[in-house]
Order: sequence, then C-alpha cells, then structure tokens
Amino acid sequence: MIYSSSAQLYANSRLQFIAMVSEESPLLASTAPGANYDRFSRDQKRWIVSIVSFAGLLPTFVSATFVPSIPQIAKDLDSTHATVSLTVSLSILATAVGSLVWATYSSFYGRRLMYLWGMPFLCVGSCGVAMSTSLQNLLFWRFVQTFGCSGGISLGAGVIGDIYKLEERGSAIGVFFGATLFGMAVAPFLGGAAAQYWSWRNLQYSIGVWGLLEMVLIYVSFPETSRPGTLGIDKLTRRRWIHITWVNPLSSLWLLRSPNLFAGMVAQAFLLASDYVLLVPMAYTIGIRYGIANEAIIGACFLPNGLGNFLASPIAGHLSDIVVRRWREKRKGVWFPEDRLRATWIGGLFMVPLSVGASGLITTYVGGPIGLSLNLLCLFVNGMGVDFVLSPIASYNVDIMHSRSAEATAASAAIRSLIISAATALVIPSIELIGVAWTNIIAAIFALTGQGIIFLMIRYGDRMRAVVDVGYTTEEND
Repeated sequence: MIYSSSAQLYANSRLQFIAMVSEESPLLASTAPGANYDRFSRDQKRWIVSIVSFAGLLPTFVSATFVPSIPQIAKDLDSTHATVSLTVSLSILATAVGSLVWATYSSFYGRRLMYLWGMPFLCVGSCGVAMSTSLQNLLFWRFVQTFGCSGGISLGAGVIGDIYKLEERGSAIGVFFGATLFGMAVAPFLGGAAAQYWSWRNLQYSIGVWGLLEMVLIYVSFPETSRPGTLGIDKLTRRRWIHITWVNPLSSLWLLRSPNLFAGMVAQAFLLASDYVLLVPMAYTIGIRYGIANEAIIGACFLPNGLGNFLASPIAGHLSDIVVRRWREKRKGVWFPEDRLRATWIGGLFMVPLSVGASGLITTYVGGPIGLSLNLLCLFVNGMGVDFVLSPIASYNVDIMHSRSAEATAASAAIRSLIISAATALVIPSIELIGVAWTNIIAAIFALTGQGIIFLMIRYGDRMRAVVDVGYTTEEND
C-alpha cells in the first residue's frame, strides 16, 4: 500500500503540472512493422519461443519443487523447518539479483550469451545442493543455483520483444508466460512426490541435468535475437578477443522512476499476491480443513491453479493483441500503449478478487468433498484471472521499453518479488490471527486496488509518460 500511495501521489502532483497535454494526443509514435521483425520465419519464431519458454520454466520449477522437500531436508541435515526455510528467502534475493544481472548484461553482450553463461551456474549449483551436508553449504549452493536460472523470465520477454511486432507480441508473451507459470503449479506436485517416494537429492541432480540439456539446446539451435548493431559490445571501436566490461546491474532499477512502469509493477504485485495467499498456506488451510496429510496430494492441489495459468495466458495475450488492433483502428492508426491494458478487466476486476475471497469463505464454512471441490475451482479461476492481468502488463512493458525490454522486465520482477516475499511472510500469521476468510478478503481488496491502479494507467498513461522520459519506444527506435 505504501508503494501504491507514493506512486499515485507522485503522478497526481505532476499531472497538474502537465494538464495541458490532451488525453487524445499520443506521446508515443505508431510502430510500423519493419524488416527487423522479418529476420526469422514464423516457424523459427515458434521454435525460439519454445526454447525460451523451456528456459523460463526453470526458475519457477527450481523454486516451487524445493518447498515440499523442506521437511525431508531438515531431517537429513539435522536442522529445523524454520531454519531450512531461510533458503526460500535467499532464493528470492538470488532471483532478484540474478534477473537484474542477466538482463542488464544481455543489452551489452546479447540474449544468447547470457543464457549460456547462466546455465553452468544452475548445473553446478544443483549438484552442490544435492551434495550439501550442512545448512551453510545448502544456503550457498541454493543461491548459486537460483542465480543461474533467474534470467529465464526477463531474457525470455526481451527475446520475444526482439522478434515479434506490436500486434503479435501479446500472443507470444501469453504463450511464454503460460508455460512458465504452469511450472509454478506442477512443480509442487512433483516436489512433493519426490519428497514422499523418491529423494530430494535426486530431484536436485535431475534439475542439474535439465539445465545441462537446456544449455546444449541453446548452444546448438538458439540464434542471437538482438538487432545487429544495437548491443553495447557492437558499438565499441576497440575490443579484445575476450572482452569483459563492467555494467552496473542496478541501473535497470532506475527505469522504475517511470510512473508507468512503477504503477504496473505495483498492480502486478497486488494481484499476484492473491496467488500466494492461496498457495503458500495450502497445507495449513485446505490440508488441515479437509484432512489431507500426504505431501504428494497437497502438491496435486496446486494443479488447478497451474492449469488456469496455462490456459489463460495465451488467451489473455491474444485478447490484448485484438484490443490493441481494434483501438488503433478506432483512432485511425493512432497507437496508445495503454490500450493493451484494457484486456485486464475481466481478470483483475472479477476473477481474481472473487476467487480469492470465495476460497476463504468456503474453507471456513463449507466442509467435506463439496468444500474441497469448490476450493479447487477457486484455484483454477484465480490462476486464469492472474494471467489475464500479468500477460497484458508484461506485453505493455515490452511495448513502451522495447530497446530495454529485458531490463524493464527484470527491474519490475525484482521489486515485485521483494514486495510479494514480504506479503507472503505475513500470510500464515494473519491466518492464525484473524482466520482464513478475513485474510483472503483483505487479499481480494488488494487485488481490486491493483486493478484500480491499472485503470489510472489507462486513463492517464500519456500524461504519466510525460512526467519522466526513460527512453520510451518511438517509431524510429522500435
């Protein structure tokens, strides 16, 4: 709430200063399709999206498979659940740092090279986690592992921005996010099954093998997608055979001084938090309420949410492309980037707040198979609703920051993850203090607040862009 208030106050104070700017006067020039998007055939683009989706699945899989293994890890390392759970917070930090590093350096060295540099960290880190014999070893190797794969989301968004033009970008990003977020729901089931019937160490070795296969696949068949001549290393007049340059990874965070990017990040955080409110305490809510103790079955309860993610993301992306085209035709060719955000209404205003609020009430008041079935339905609807918001905003960020799309995505994801991690830490204490129903209702209110921020972006987006110019996309540099 502090973040949303500061963003609104800042925007409102500056909006008065630039009130002479008409709402019907676009500040970004129309993007004409050019030869830059014809470098790859349609089949090549689909293959590239498949590869980056496979790589984008890794960070969510690495994160989500670990949580169900915590009891077994604590037992093997002769530690406590709470102490081993520190690795979750450390992983969030590693994800935030890593995504900034890989995204920033991708603007200098290229996307392909960053994928190839990151995968060895993942492979070595996974083997290190599997061989850990103490908590100190586990924390160190867990950081290395998560750092290595953390560029999957930001680099993937950057790649899609490189190869797809405006009217096609939403559909491609929708497919990409659908695949990556599906891992967030499938992974707990697999992690729980591994903890119950296999070994958490073998699971970590398997992730290392996955990273190795991904690295070979990228090396053999993934081309550099950045436009020739646009990378930092291409602009050097003199360079060594092995040229290492320091690029400040925190510079990407400075992009969030843009009211548009900052507001979009806060809106995403508020709506995505509802996912975590439902999923993180599932063993304490659905598990206890409906008598489910088996870790694999608890993990299976995550599947409806993942199925909702998987189905909704491509639909949301395609819908946002349709909205962009129709509003552009309505204005006789004039493009407003915020038109894409109109595709978020069904998810942010209805599906997310209603599903999270209803789940809390059902868990509290409806028992038995009926209550469990209704909760699983709420998880499915919530998964769909969240993607109806995340996909259009992710595409919007690429639209307005095309030349630095990976950095904008990484900066947004880094701060958003810190907000969500803080909010997630309060979920179980809140449930213990005020109950599941009121905790979920509060989450629904935050989701509605996030959609309210999106409404302000649609209404005042042009004026907000006039406040600070962070290098927005124009017809000349798209």
